[in-house]
Amino acid sequence: MDYLSQLFTPNDVWGLEVWIDNWFFVLAIGLFIIELLRYGIKKQFTKNLLGDSVANFVTLGLFGLIITIVAASYAGVFLFSYEHLSLVQLPITGWTILCCILLADLAYYWEHRFLHMNGFGWATHTVHHSSPHFNISVAYRHGPMDWFFPLFFYLPLVFLGFHPFVIFLAEIIVQVFQTLLHTETVKKLPRPIEAIFNTPSHHRVHHATNKQYLDKNYAGMFIIWDKMFGTFAEEKEPVKYGVYPRINTVNPIKVFFSGYVTLIKRLWHAPSWRYRIHLLIKSPTWAWQQEQINKK
Repeated sequence: MDYLSQLFTPNDVWGLEVWIDNWFFVLAIGLFIIELLRYGIKKQFTKNLLGDSVANFVTLGLFGLIITIVAASYAGVFLFSYEHLSLVQLPITGWTILCCILLADLAYYWEHRFLHMNGFGWATHTVHHSSPHFNISVAYRHGPMDWFFPLFFYLPLVFLGFHPFVIFLAEIIVQVFQTLLHTETVKKLPRPIEAIFNTPSHHRVHHATNKQYLDKNYAGMFIIWDKMFGTFAEEKEPVKYGVYPRINTVNPIKVFFSGYVTLIKRLWHAPSWRYRIHLLIKSPTWAWQQEQINKK
């Protein structure tokens, strides 16, 4: 266990983050190709599936373009806070990296839950949920503001003394872990794994539109957070994927901006300013229910 006490430099951590990010993307593409072959063998490969998958990777490219523009400012906020606002400055060791990964996963749970609980956050996160399919490519389906909200949930880790590069590494590990969860190929894993970790089964529930599955299983790596905070649901019946209202398009530009286009339309046609505020701060389920009431 001595290696966990070994000191690392920020450059070591940054190099590891880049290595994980680059090589795992190559691995994910390989797994996605295997999934496509599986769809073909089961005669489930369709033009819509192909178009949807292409759209997913195009949204990744658009998201990457935005990240390139804002990256310096994003990192600058973390580095400034670390130098001037952190309570301590923890050494970079295996132990602090493991601790940061655990706390980053908890931070991700609350960020993820937040995005589902209000209209402004959901407008970007709905892009990820809008696919009617569930495969590795869906993990790369991003909305235009997905870079913005993590700032507020991971910044407290800087105040606790974790180096920003360690936090960025932890973010990457949490995200990489979840990429593998976007699959129907893996059914249920052994009970001990299902009890502690987020799994494809648990994450299928999260992407479901089935009533009993709504707003469940926000976890990143550890499903224990959902069990602790009362948002866990087990996969029992077949899952139906997508969002309401359905976007019914594989045009990547429409997919990428669909959430905020829907939100702006709702705000424009809202009957009052009170209603507009509710659209921003209440859950998307509330907005959908109000629309159904107004149609009657």
